[in-house]
Amino acid sequence: MLLRLPYLALSTALSFLRLFPMGDRAKDLEILALRHQLAVLQRQVDKPQLTWPDRALLAAPLHRLPRVQLRKLHLIVSPDTVLRWHRDLLRRRHAKASRPKHPGRPRTVRSIRALVLRLVQENPEWGYRRVHGELAALGIKVAASTVWSILKEHGIPPAPDREHTTWAAFLRSQANAILAADFFETKTLTGATLTVLAVIEHATRRVRILGVTAHPTATWVTQLARNLVVDIQDTGAKIKYLIRDRDVRYPAGLDTVLADEGIETVQTGVRMPRMNAIMERWIRSCRTELLDRTLIWDQTHLLHALREYEAFHNEHRPHRALAGAAPLHPLPEPIESDRLVHLNVRRRDRLGGILHEYQHAA
Repeated sequence: MLLRLPYLALSTALSFLRLFPMGDRAKDLEILALRHQLAVLQRQVDKPQLTWPDRALLAAPLHRLPRVQLRKLHLIVSPDTVLRWHRDLLRRRHAKASRPKHPGRPRTVRSIRALVLRLVQENPEWGYRRVHGELAALGIKVAASTVWSILKEHGIPPAPDREHTTWAAFLRSQANAILAADFFETKTLTGATLTVLAVIEHATRRVRILGVTAHPTATWVTQLARNLVVDIQDTGAKIKYLIRDRDVRYPAGLDTVLADEGIETVQTGVRMPRMNAIMERWIRSCRTELLDRTLIWDQTHLLHALREYEAFHNEHRPHRALAGAAPLHPLPEPIESDRLVHLNVRRRDRLGGILHEYQHAA
């Protein structure tokens, strides 16, 4: 559509140049022939459909003709329509010229908007009226509706909704004191099903394989809970919460043992694995990197493989949540640029080459 108007203008200009060598008699004969063709087409077409380039090109050569002469022309549209096109064009031009460049009220100063967001962030219980009052006390004159609009634009809910602590906010604020646990199963070459119980620390991402068994009894799980408590005491971790699902394999004795050490058990919702997403994600990594690539012979073989993967995960495997560091191995100092020219990196294999660790040669 944008290229049609220049094309039509160019073709019309060439047609106009063709009229110069023609005499008046030839032009009159051509006009009579064209008028007759137009009369024939008008009898066949009820109402022609003109695009805006067609309207512009048709109205351009006619705007200098007197209205009396314009009404005598045989056009596919009425002369009044052509005049209306001119009036509409002038009206839109004047309306555009008189319209302000930035309609509406001026935008609130950026520093005021930043201050409103800061006040809400530091005081989640404040509503927009409270924030408006604080701004007035600082000598900043804005309307209360302006504060409300700023909060709405940035997706900040009203104060009663902000006071409610979400599950994600709870996990972020208490990450250093949260431990997550879960069962998962795998099969051996003989078809036997083995159950694994593991836990992971939210803050450090450290994993502990508590045990493997073919029959997860209440006594077995309770004893693993006692071993976990001893291990936590030895490492000096300050654990206050244990997140687990509602699996029937968790006995009441597990909660009792943890409660005696000041650890509160938090159960996830029914069929809501995302509430224990960090543990579920580790189980997926364990299956993808180890169990799906290993043929398990028996319980002893599975426990050995899991212990190797536990050491690999805690001491070497990088984690995005830790900026690429391993749970028990912080990131080293960056290598100097002159040493990057000649790198001597060695590979260490675990479990027969299933897991690879890379480190600089001594």
